[in-house]
Amino acid sequence: MHALQTKLQRSAAATSGVADVHASCSRQVVLAPVLSRASGRQACQAARQAAVRASGGRVRNVVVRAAVSGSPFPKRNARLVLEDGSVWHATAFGASGTEIGEVVFNTSLTGYQEIMTDPSYKGQFVAFTCPHIGNVGINFEDMESTKCHLGAIIVRDLSCAVSNYRSKMTLDEYCKKEKVIGLANVDTRALTKVLRETGCLVGVVTTDASKSDEELVNMAKSWTIVGKDLLSVVSCTEPYEWGKGTSDEWEFNGRTKATKQQGPFHVVAYDFGIKTNILRRLASFGCRITVVPATYPASEVLKMNPDGVFFSNGPGDPSAAPYAVDNAKHILGKKPVFGICMGHQVLGQAFGGKTFKLKFGHHGGNHPIRYMPTGRVEISAQNHNFAVDPATLPAGVEVTHINLNDGTCAGMVYKDKKAMTIQYHPEASPGPHDADVCFEQFVDMMRAERVAA
Repeated sequence: MHALQTKLQRSAAATSGVADVHASCSRQVVLAPVLSRASGRQACQAARQAAVRASGGRVRNVVVRAAVSGSPFPKRNARLVLEDGSVWHATAFGASGTEIGEVVFNTSLTGYQEIMTDPSYKGQFVAFTCPHIGNVGINFEDMESTKCHLGAIIVRDLSCAVSNYRSKMTLDEYCKKEKVIGLANVDTRALTKVLRETGCLVGVVTTDASKSDEELVNMAKSWTIVGKDLLSVVSCTEPYEWGKGTSDEWEFNGRTKATKQQGPFHVVAYDFGIKTNILRRLASFGCRITVVPATYPASEVLKMNPDGVFFSNGPGDPSAAPYAVDNAKHILGKKPVFGICMGHQVLGQAFGGKTFKLKFGHHGGNHPIRYMPTGRVEISAQNHNFAVDPATLPAGVEVTHINLNDGTCAGMVYKDKKAMTIQYHPEASPGPHDADVCFEQFVDMMRAERVAA
């Protein structure tokens, strides 16, 4: 035994790189760091030859570690500074600069592209709890709008490789194109805990090293999303027809074809930040859609004599858009109406109720919802920071859906006003088709109105 140890020590001294002896006939040789890839190959070959000679041909594997200047980890050249004074150092990707917004966390495991292009995230920075983001790149088919609306993207680990046959660019390239700042190597688990305990916080992201932490904290403290009208910012500026049809894969609900055979329903959709997939789902049920700006007068909508009016999702504080509530009040009772997310909140105020800000909002693709009339549970995708207070709703408004995480109002029906709402995204299909029934219910309302007329 002593002789074997002596022989191994001599071999290690001869190669100066032998590190770990697994058996007398199998050794893993680890060399000291080298300066470049080319010199690394040469060193590896030379070391292996020397190790083979010294071990009598028994060395099977040589591992070479490339040298780096200083730390082997990416340089932390960006910061997230929160209004509570905390500073989170990160590695920048995407665009450069300084942005301010409300920091929220999203628990979705997939769909980062749909989240980034959802106009409802205007004014916000999204921290993904899923630790690995960017692995499927960016494609042209899954966009929810024509641009990225969130202010910054915060991730634990930015994928260094893209593996998807539809990908056209990397997440880094897309963020550069859209002028969106990305932060990687952030402890998103710790950040999420802060947001859950403290509530949503305003933050500043920057790649500008000249700005002091104190200056950035003061910037964060001076800004709030409450009271900001963001609907008119993300909305279209002129009415337009969305006449695109849908392929068979979108007609997974067998009743869609029966609906189309009864003739198209004309829906006027208020664009508070409407998502493409909502338009697709309405179209799959045979709806012809006219999209109008968030500020479009109700009188002009009624002149179109639509079968129904849709109030879309959107960002920010519903109380900051009184024009939207006023338009809804003038339409209620005259046409069947359906509201999703911001539309749900706008209609809640139009019913006579009030909205309030949630502690850290609902952002993710795994929120359970109970449909109260039957007890059915749906898995929903959500993105909102405000909720309707059911205690303020007038008699006649039925709360039809409840969020099972916190008991908040997630859906309403006001039969006397021909209105229905839900506080989540049925088109996102997290269930995958649990919530698709709401589109069918809206079509049924329009069909009943047509028959009654």
